[in-house]
Amino acid sequence: MTSTATSSILSFSGHQYLRHRLVLSILSAKTVKIDKIRSDDKNPGLRDYEVSLLRLLERVTNGTVIEISVTGTAILLKPGIIAGGAVTHECPLSRSIGYFLEPLIMLAPFAKKPLNLTLKGITTDDQDLSADLIRTVTLPHLQLFGISEGLELRIRKRGSPPLGGGEVQFLCPIVKQAKTLNFVEPGKIKRIRGIAHAVRISPQFSNRMIEASRSVLNRYIPDIYLYSDVYKGEDSGKSPGYALSLLAESTTGAIHCAEATSKPGTAPEDIALLASRALLVEVRRGGCVDRQHQTVVLMMMVLGSEDVGKCRMGEPTPRTIQFLRDVRDTFGTSFKIVPADSSSPGTVELIYSCYGTGYVNANRSLA
Repeated sequence: MTSTATSSILSFSGHQYLRHRLVLSILSAKTVKIDKIRSDDKNPGLRDYEVSLLRLLERVTNGTVIEISVTGTAILLKPGIIAGGAVTHECPLSRSIGYFLEPLIMLAPFAKKPLNLTLKGITTDDQDLSADLIRTVTLPHLQLFGISEGLELRIRKRGSPPLGGGEVQFLCPIVKQAKTLNFVEPGKIKRIRGIAHAVRISPQFSNRMIEASRSVLNRYIPDIYLYSDVYKGEDSGKSPGYALSLLAESTTGAIHCAEATSKPGTAPEDIALLASRALLVEVRRGGCVDRQHQTVVLMMMVLGSEDVGKCRMGEPTPRTIQFLRDVRDTFGTSFKIVPADSSSPGTVELIYSCYGTGYVNANRSLA
């Protein structure tokens, strides 16, 4: 997963971390070359969902040139400007809508026009953030940077694997510049919220998940509201399925989240217990941002106004560590990471701080 930066072309190897490298390329306006994509694999080259993401990036930008090698093991991306506007995209059923939304959430605020994106496919799976968590957790993280008015994710139809059939609409306003973040007080957890959804199966399944989840979480905190979301008919996609998405919010607005999705032969109670325990593990890790949102927050901190931004988080994930290295290669920004005074024993909390690049959205139309 090495990288070498020449004067204008950034070179990376391997298929991991493809999404954030494409985002960094477009935001920094630097050409990126990624080679050795599964070159030793029995089935080398890009997967269908990666090609689909490249096509989607072509559509939300203007003037981007993407070259894929004959074998599919290397790509060259010459970034254009982020155009935004109305875009509809059919996602392949090999990954959920969350895979495609995550990189676009980082790009959309800096587009020429507000983005109105409709994505069709699977809304919840066990690999990527579900549409529920993106709506209730990822978007509030953007609001920390002054991106709020008109920011919305609507779940039109739910789609469970394997056949999908879901549809979401993502609306994102444009900003001139991201605000500097100073978020170092995690606060105390004050409430837990959740969505238990069931599609093409008995509504009882979501009730059973709620009951089982409460049996764990009620011992921790009394303010719990779990919402049962049952879709019927056309809006329920093409496959049966159910899932539980949970989030814990603190007195200072820090959010931690977890979810679990249905698996063949697994009872809804077991799914609920998985999600509930995962949420408590996430809360125990501490910090103001959970593991799944480290890269989004760090990216926005890099783009913030020319001032020192600070955020308190838990230990960086391997993905976050690589992201910090790639940010240094792309933007020349290094983070200062120091231990925070941890309130609870056994947790590792760190203060991440960096000097914002003062990134100004030069694409936006002033009309």
